[in-house]
Amino acid sequence: MTRRTRTMAIARMTRSISVPIILASGAVALCLALLVGWSYLVLQNPELVADLRGNRWLLAAGIGSLVVVMFVIVLFTVFLVREIREVRRQTSFIDSVTHELKSPLAALKLCLETLARPDLPGAQHERLRRMMLDDVERLSAFIDRVLTATRLAGEVRPSQHLTDISLAELARRCAGGVTRRAHLADDVVRVDIAPELRIVTDEVALAAVLENLIDNAIKYSGDDVEVVVSASAVEGRGLVALEVRDRGIGIPRTHLRRVFERFYRVPEEAVRERRGTGLGLYVVSAIVRSLGGRAEALSPGPGQGTTLRITLPIRLRTA
Repeated sequence: MTRRTRTMAIARMTRSISVPIILASGAVALCLALLVGWSYLVLQNPELVADLRGNRWLLAAGIGSLVVVMFVIVLFTVFLVREIREVRRQTSFIDSVTHELKSPLAALKLCLETLARPDLPGAQHERLRRMMLDDVERLSAFIDRVLTATRLAGEVRPSQHLTDISLAELARRCAGGVTRRAHLADDVVRVDIAPELRIVTDEVALAAVLENLIDNAIKYSGDDVEVVVSASAVEGRGLVALEVRDRGIGIPRTHLRRVFERFYRVPEEAVRERRGTGLGLYVVSAIVRSLGGRAEALSPGPGQGTTLRITLPIRLRTA
């Protein structure tokens, strides 16, 4: 995270905190004013307590003020809970970023030191070169994901270039790229999409969505990786439903809606032991919304696999 990004984040947090602080301060001042005012009135007018018929406006004002105070306190509490969760997610994100950056950098350093040996065989030289290239691609993909998430969090809607594409061809191309980077056989990802199914949308954006979904399915699968990418038209609605299914570690039902939040990772040991930043599905959800669709996660529970489904209009129309 750059100094400029940190400064912007602190400024946003300061602005967001100032409003509830002002409201809470006003609520406290109102409570003190009511306390002093009521005490003064009772001391000056002992009969006030016994006869409120002529002072109903005062009673109504007291009740209304109390309601306002309670509302502000509840609002302030909700805000604090959200801020605490956000800080925790950001802390987890920083830890993940540190790991994501240090691991490939350490591997690159080791490879470079090994390449400096004069007696290095040619076969090992080529193997180290491929390893370094894989680490560079991993770093590049990670940086692209972080930059995309930052841009989307700032509500900067990317420009769209609409084309008529074949979903089957795009899915196969994305699956091939992800499996090559993961050093897996091509058949671990099966594309089950009819060749005639086409969609008019932003090809680059949809490719980013598919690559993230397939990468996520592979990452959270067990040793026996089996991923299925399927799609079908929703009859009479002008929509297409695209699904990426795996037989991996699954997601507890209470966390299904939260997996698309920024920086959020399910607090399970099976998730923590896998690399990740909590940005992949956030990027997917944000891009899908910009394409006029929606994303959802489905899972029977831990150990029973996950289905990530996105629903998109068959023909996207720009605003």
